[in-house]
Amino acid sequence: MQLSNSEEQLMQHLWKLEKGFMKDLLECYPDPKPATTTIATLLKRMTDKKFVAYNEIGNSREYYPLVEKSDYFSKHVNGLIKNFFNNSASQFASFFTKETNLTQKELEELQKIIDKEIQKKKK
Repeated sequence: MQLSNSEEQLMQHLWKLEKGFMKDLLECYPDPKPATTTIATLLKRMTDKKFVAYNEIGNSREYYPLVEKSDYFSKHVNGLIKNFFNNSASQFASFFTKETNLTQKELEELQKIIDKEIQKKKK
């Protein structure tokens, strides 16, 4: 299951906070802040989707993520590779390196990361 853009934005704030009450989440947004009812609706949907849970503390709810940011991002990227690049990581890498205007330094850093992963696989 996937998050909508507005849910994903809220989830980014929750990942950053690690846990938080409604007022904490609202404070993360720039002005003009969304309505409390909007955030409540998003949190309800995200709870139903099993991305978020909460602990009741008095009359308040303290929300926390059920999904790790890295897990969500990994599934998202793998879905992109599958759906847009014929399940080919090399097609994705080719597109990514050509279409994102990376500097030579950034490309060299990527190459080091790839070389390091290749060495791990050889062991």
